[in-house]
Amino acid sequence: MNALVATSRNFKRAARLLSLDSKLEKSLLIPFREIKVECTIPKDDGTLASFVGFRIQHDNARGPMKGGIRYHPEVDPDEVNALAQLMTWKTAVANVPYGGAKGGIGCDPGELSISELERLTRVFTQKIHDLIGVHTDVPAPDMGTNPQTMAWILDEYSKFHGYSPAVVTGKPIDLGGSLGRDAATGRGVLFATEALLKEYGKSITGQRFVIQGFGNVGSWAAQLISESGGKIVAISDVTGAIKNSNGIDIPSLLKHTQENRGVKGFNGGDSIDPASILVEDCDVLIPAALGGVINKDNANEIRAKFIIEAANHPTDPEADEILSKKGVVILPDILANSGGVTVSYFEWVQNIQGFMWDEEKVNTELKNYMTNGFKDVKDMCQTHHCDLRMGAFTLGVNRVARATVLRGWEA
Repeated sequence: MNALVATSRNFKRAARLLSLDSKLEKSLLIPFREIKVECTIPKDDGTLASFVGFRIQHDNARGPMKGGIRYHPEVDPDEVNALAQLMTWKTAVANVPYGGAKGGIGCDPGELSISELERLTRVFTQKIHDLIGVHTDVPAPDMGTNPQTMAWILDEYSKFHGYSPAVVTGKPIDLGGSLGRDAATGRGVLFATEALLKEYGKSITGQRFVIQGFGNVGSWAAQLISESGGKIVAISDVTGAIKNSNGIDIPSLLKHTQENRGVKGFNGGDSIDPASILVEDCDVLIPAALGGVINKDNANEIRAKFIIEAANHPTDPEADEILSKKGVVILPDILANSGGVTVSYFEWVQNIQGFMWDEEKVNTELKNYMTNGFKDVKDMCQTHHCDLRMGAFTLGVNRVARATVLRGWEA
């Protein structure tokens, strides 16, 4: 099931639980604005190349729109629409004053030189500079983009509007990026996991974890969980998968992956089939890679008691039903991986104030936001007698609906 169908389905279930007016429900789903622009650049060999850039701005009832910009050859408009909508609910669940957006350019960043990527980013910014802004729409990095991409957008935007560091987040530290941003999503996963386990009288210490994905989020989550006393028994990435029932030595694995660009060949564990990673025996499973990996075909075989969705949309709705019948507790992505957007908000706040925080303050504030977010979701679960996913969706949708009505926007 694609992301748009699943997101819309969750939204509709939440709207029913909240008894939303049908006109309001309809207006909350319609994007505020969809932008599509042609970006033509001279390549290094002198030939011209054209790419399509776009930005979907979903909702701005609670504040400026917020969401990533991805550079990827297959950018599916439906998926981007779903991700923009998901950002609207995610920022509301995290209780940061934003709405949702998403965008990108249909290109293969691996095929372009650094200078071609810079030209492409600057042309894209020239085309959308009057549609983004500190109090309008604040982009961030996503697949295929990074802090350098944000630096180019900031520079190009500032040519039109004066120096405006708060127009993008996920910037290099030297240009107003926030300390702790790099680890933020992984650290948020740690805090959310702690809050969930505490609810069941458990702590990170002594729990066995399996992590699918060892990119930014997976590697930080692994590092922080292992420092907190958790035992990580299996990890996979695109190169392969490893298992060690006594616990993988994460610092050694990080060193290995930096030198060998992947977990494959690590001698601190046995090599296993990456396809079996999700069904390994563990207490807590953390999918931190792609969407749709837990589906009706493998849900019955999953042995974890808790699933923490560090990736976007890793569990299909069919799998959700199977797992809930088995008594598996799923912490949904819109809460579990909201550490990134929360620290993006902190970065934006620091830029607007012109006053930067130390890393300890960033991490303390993040813990408060993640812990309060979990508490708010649990309250909604009790009010509406639903699972954590519906608790999070009803919380997010309700906050956006209330802002919409208060601003006098309902149809």
